[in-house]
Formats: sequence, C-alpha cells, structure tokens
Amino acid sequence: MENQTEVSEFIFLGLTNVRGLQCYLFALFLLLYMASVLGNGAIVAVVLAEPRLHSPMYFFLGNLSSLDIFYSTVTVPKMLAGFLSARQTISFTSCLAQLHFFHFLGSSEAMLLGVMAYDRYVAICNPLRYTLVMSPRACLLLASATWATGFLHALMHTVMTSRLHFCGPNRIQHFFCDIKPLLSLACSSTRLNLSLLHIVTGIIGVSPFIITLLSYLYIISFLFLKVRSWESRRKAFSTCTSHLTVIALYYGTAIFSYMRPSSGSSKAEEMIITLVYSVITPALNPLIYTLRNSEVKYAIRKFITRKLSPERN
Repeated sequence: MENQTEVSEFIFLGLTNVRGLQCYLFALFLLLYMASVLGNGAIVAVVLAEPRLHSPMYFFLGNLSSLDIFYSTVTVPKMLAGFLSARQTISFTSCLAQLHFFHFLGSSEAMLLGVMAYDRYVAICNPLRYTLVMSPRACLLLASATWATGFLHALMHTVMTSRLHFCGPNRIQHFFCDIKPLLSLACSSTRLNLSLLHIVTGIIGVSPFIITLLSYLYIISFLFLKVRSWESRRKAFSTCTSHLTVIALYYGTAIFSYMRPSSGSSKAEEMIITLVYSVITPALNPLIYTLRNSEVKYAIRKFITRKLSPERN
C-alpha cells in the first residue's frame, strides 16, 4: 500500500465547537453507546445460552447484534474523547483503519439484512423445506459470505484512499474518518474513488435491498393468496415487523447518504444522517427486536432469572 502523503494527522471539526453543548452531547452519546453495547450484548448472550433460540433466524440476529456492537465502537469512543478535549486529532494510519472498519461493518450489515429477509421468505413460503434450505452449514456460509463481502468492499476503499496525495488541509468536517470528507481534502484526482464509492457501494447497498423487497413481495402474495386465516397471516407477518423496521432505519439513511451528490448536501446534514445509522440505529435495534418478539422477551427474562437465582436451577 504505497502512499505519497505529507499529512501525518487529521483534525476532526466534530459536531460542534460550543463547549456547553459538547457536555450535553457527550452524555447523550455515552448513553446511546452504552445502550447499544449492553442491549446487543444481551441479545448475543441470550441467543448463545437459550436452546430455543438456536435457529437460523436468531443465528442471524446474533450476527446483527455483534455487528452493531463493533459498528458503534468504531466511531463513538473517538467522538466521546473529542468532546472532552480541545483538539480532536487522529493519525493518518488510524484514520485509514477507522475508515476500513466502518465500511467493513456497515456493508456487512447491509448484506446481512438481505440474508435475514431471505430467511423469512423461506420460513414463511417454504416451511417444509426450511430446515433443509437453511441448514446450519448454509447459515454459516451465508454469514461468512456477508462478513467477507464487507471486508473486501472496505479493503478496496481503504487501498484506494491510501494512494491519494494529501498535501495541505487536514481538517475533516466530520466526527470520524469517512470517505467523502477525506476525498475533499485530497490534492490528487479523486474521480476513480468517487466512481467506486457510488457504483460499488451502491451495488452493496441496493442488491440486498432488492433481495429484501422481492422476499417481502413473495411473502405478502403468499400470505394473501395461499393463507386463508387472518390469525395465521398475523402470526407469520409478526416475525417480519422487527426486521422491516430495522431495514427502514438502516437503508433509508445509508442509501440517502452515499447515493446522493456531494455538492447537493451540507456537511451538517451528512453528519446527522451518519449519526442515525451508525449510532442511533445500533442502540434502537435491541429495543425493536425485544419489544416486537415474544420469544426474545421470554428468553431474556428466563436468562436474567437464571443468572439472578442460580440456586433455583
């Protein structure tokens, strides 16, 4: 990875430079980060510990919760440290590492959401073949493919960014090292980088979205054409509502952020959109899945009861 950079570090301008506001933002994002880590950690622990959750749906949910923990950890601790210091700096190497892991985990999550939609399609539309199609080996392969695709996608952007020439300005108008703010500081041509960002990242984001859309179109048509009982339709679709809510939160903000032209948006808008899918959504996901899923709620209550009262078990 050969680069010609003259800049050894970057300075984050962050969300705000108003000291009083920074204290409130520190408390807010610390609470959101703790909610993300504790909530998603609880789901991972329950999925591993509770035998009734050892199914494809909850295997993928455990992967999603793991991704959310790592995803928020890439950006939030550095942002919190910035609120407490007058100067928010990051070395060039650390900046590239942050960029890599942010896009690695983000694109892996996009792919995983598509896989989870396919899992719901097979479970509802082909229940007799579900255990055959979504076998443990198939689930492991699908999960590995999502993580591998995300890693390779992020590696492409990391390598391409590392080859740019940064010769002067080193102030990033963001709270972490994202691709667009970095490209705006480059002294060399960024045409190829922007093309890859819009085309490849677009494919990574849109492909799982199309899979999700087709899966739910098949599910809806199956429920209304083949299932006569309203109660059966309600029960079948209730397993999808949490996933659909997460899809709306994640894809709505992520695609809007990366697929629109850089010239048509303000830096403040970009940071707010990034905050939604990188900080707020990971904190909300455990709440969404526990409130709308009776099995997860029961398993969490059972897990907590077992931990608090070991003598009863």
